[in-house]
Amino acid sequence: MSALSDRRERERVHRHQLIIAAARELAETEGWEAVTTRRLAERVEYSQPVLYSHFHGKDAIVSAVAMDGFGELATHLRLARRADADSGQALRAVCRAYLGFAAERPALYQAMFILPTDLKFASAQTPPPLRAAFDEFVHCFPPDNPRRELFAEVVWSALHGMVVLADSGRIPAEGQQERLDFLVTRVAGVR
Repeated sequence: MSALSDRRERERVHRHQLIIAAARELAETEGWEAVTTRRLAERVEYSQPVLYSHFHGKDAIVSAVAMDGFGELATHLRLARRADADSGQALRAVCRAYLGFAAERPALYQAMFILPTDLKFASAQTPPPLRAAFDEFVHCFPPDNPRRELFAEVVWSALHGMVVLADSGRIPAEGQQERLDFLVTRVAGVR
């Protein structure tokens, strides 16, 4: 590859990340309804055709934001799990970290779990960042447990339900710690 080709590729990657960052920032400040190709083009100071050369519409932008989010979530959960791995409280720490991540980044969480994307969950096509986030739950269960992926899936599903129901006001936020304790001790069987 020539120096010119290298530079063009770096510029293309930079534009790609700039568009993702602008979409995320706009969604966090004004909601996903405000994220349009016109608004993004204005924010990143590129034409709409340049945006379309990177993404084929809003769903593709949401998917790219979600993919970045799964990478961040995996790192966030890994740090929480490792901090409490020796105390036997890894699952509780990962669950708390997950709930905190969702609360601190609501628009990102929407991109990852609520808005339509082409990301595949629980399949051979599951992207590595998504799988890495899920594996942090799996690692909270003993390796000799043949059903630890099922346990992790049920815990993640319950947490997701807690996030969505609390966010919509259907369950009170102040009961979150009690729900988390119930999930970890009764459903997952971790003391």
